[in-house]
Amino acid sequence: MISRITGLFKRNEYKTILENMLSLTGLQFASYILPLITLPYLTWTLGPELFGLTQYAISLITYFQFFTDYGFNLSATRELAIVKEDNEKVSRIFNSVMFIKVMLCIISFMITLLLITFIAKFNKDAMIYLLTFGMVIGYILFPTWLFQGMEYMKYTSILNIIGKVIFTVLIFLLIHQKEDYILVPIINSFGLIVVGAIGLYIAITKFDIKLKIPSKEDILYHLKEGWHVFISTIAINMYTTTNTFLLGLLTNNTLVGYYSIAEKMILAVNGLLNPISQALYPFISRSVNDDKKTSIIFIRKLTKLMAVVGFILSLGLFIFSKMIVLTLFGPSYASSTILLQIMSIIPLAVSLSTIFGIETMLTFNYKKAFTTIVMLGGLLDIILGIILIYLLKEVGIAISFTITEIFITIAMFIFLQNKGIKIIGKLNSNNKD
Repeated sequence: MISRITGLFKRNEYKTILENMLSLTGLQFASYILPLITLPYLTWTLGPELFGLTQYAISLITYFQFFTDYGFNLSATRELAIVKEDNEKVSRIFNSVMFIKVMLCIISFMITLLLITFIAKFNKDAMIYLLTFGMVIGYILFPTWLFQGMEYMKYTSILNIIGKVIFTVLIFLLIHQKEDYILVPIINSFGLIVVGAIGLYIAITKFDIKLKIPSKEDILYHLKEGWHVFISTIAINMYTTTNTFLLGLLTNNTLVGYYSIAEKMILAVNGLLNPISQALYPFISRSVNDDKKTSIIFIRKLTKLMAVVGFILSLGLFIFSKMIVLTLFGPSYASSTILLQIMSIIPLAVSLSTIFGIETMLTFNYKKAFTTIVMLGGLLDIILGIILIYLLKEVGIAISFTITEIFITIAMFIFLQNKGIKIIGKLNSNNKD
């Protein structure tokens, strides 16, 4: 199957895509897998309550990460993939996107100050939230979207791995008892800011970016281009970060700790799927403009591959969930086992929804429909989540998360089928799969 897929690439495209895929695999390793080395240590050292507090702070700050991203991880990436040979246009995109990101970061910090000043739940641990906000600064500095759009992901992976290694070393060196929990957000923020600054410098020099204040027209254009992706990202955030946020708001930090363990394992496994999708997105974005029919054939083959990988990952999580939780995190987190089992089907759903949504709906310019489906999923998760948290606490939010991912996958599939884009099933043409 893999050889049939790669046969659709030109030789130079195949080399670039493979290199980016390997780089993105390293990036996902740094982002999701490498932290799992420190995760068991933190859970054992801090205990469920204080570990839950640090994760709850991250869940709040992640809202601002998504806010400052503003969908540029997809919209700007697509723009750059199309004009990457034109240095002037690349510089204009870079200047506009970074200007918007800085403005959104300032707004985010002001909102954070308001929250920790006027809301008791946040005021009690104000320093944790302020220190964790440094992660947002690190996120906006590191131009992953630029490296991805220029199809040059090597530096992204190398720097992120270096950053995570530093984080890992500092955790083991500085965190020895429960009272050291305040150092967790400091280490998180410090690593991201340093790596972000280095990444920004490399990007500017590597791609010969000409820095200047962007025009009002360019700013408005990129705000408009990123809008639908931004809204859909906020919606996705409704059923990812918001799950942790809601659980902490309606219950306590200990249950957040149990849920965070299971969710982090799911996100780590989902992260294994991302390199394929991210590396192919610029290629599919270009190929759809040239030949939609050939692109559909390619997407169909990719769907089969991703479905097989997703199924294997989901099955493995379900079978080995108890062993994973007890071995890595200890008996005090035994309650996380049932949560991991409930959510184990999510990697399979995500492997398919990524193809249906990002690789197909966005590249075929069905941005509005994509946003609508994800928004409906987000609303479903919030409504269902609140009800089920009251009834079943952390088990309820795990069920809500799972139902939402399945709903989104099915809704995207039905939409594409109705549009005549037969990703699964018999093609309406003479093209053979």
